Amino acid sequence: MQEGIVKAKVLVESLPYIREFYGKTVVIKYGGHAMVDEELKRNFALDVILMKYIGINPVIVHGGGPQINRFLEKMQVTPNYIQGMRVTDGETMDVVEMVLVGKVNKEIVGLINHCGGKAVGLSGRDGDLVQARKLTLHTKPDGIDRPPELIDLGRVGEVTKINPKILATLKQEDFIPVIAPVGVGDDGQAFNINADLVAGAIAAELNAVKLVLLTDVEGVKDGKGKLISTIQHDHVKELIDAEVISGGMIPKVNCCQTSLENGVGKAHIIDGRQEHAILLEIFTREGIGTEIVS
Repeated sequence: MQEGIVKAKVLVESLPYIREFYGKTVVIKYGGHAMVDEELKRNFALDVILMKYIGINPVIVHGGGPQINRFLEKMQVTPNYIQGMRVTDGETMDVVEMVLVGKVNKEIVGLINHCGGKAVGLSGRDGDLVQARKLTLHTKPDGIDRPPELIDLGRVGEVTKINPKILATLKQEDFIPVIAPVGVGDDGQAFNINADLVAGAIAAELNAVKLVLLTDVEGVKDGKGKLISTIQHDHVKELIDAEVISGGMIPKVNCCQTSLENGVGKAHIIDGRQEHAILLEIFTREGIGTEIVS
């Protein structure tokens, strides 16, 4: 009986959040350890199914870097990165698209459907969903006499436009979209795009109430290693300048900032290694990660 009462209290506590987010869109970037551990994969599927059943519209954008690397290793191709970006020649782009769209995407869709949901897999090329152009990247300045030079990353792209028509159709039919971060250029060719950036762009286009980035860390931590639960949008730069936010966390936080500037309600960076991380962040007062707010 006592266990039942505890469960009832949890449901009651979540009621204000269910009411607040009913009918709203939440964009989730799915990546990291949550995509590898079998129990966490199942928990993720159940979380998004529950969200859908109570009237929230989850949209999933997934990564797949480790899976791509494993396939390249089988082909005896060494992955090459510059400034954290995968150099993507034609052969590598074929592998990226095959693994992300043909394998990882279908596994996520299959798991959600197996657990009782209704999911549909998409590439950013489907319905011109994610329109892109070649990403321009320069070397860092090295002295007065050496200006930055252009770096050719191959078919690495950046989002130019999101076409939400196909997502609107899926929403009407109560499907959960699962999107691989492959964009399409003006020439009809594919571009490899960072999944965080795709998630942020889609969240902005859909006026999402939340953007949630699943990572393999607790969130943003201060200089003493303590989790920062809330960061004001206009304080981000000073935290980066003070190197409180550094390394791979910088692009994630910048992605959150851009989404907030374009109409997203809140952005969250949470630990995907935590069971039911999404539900804990959205439906509890305390949350578990770092939220970035306007």
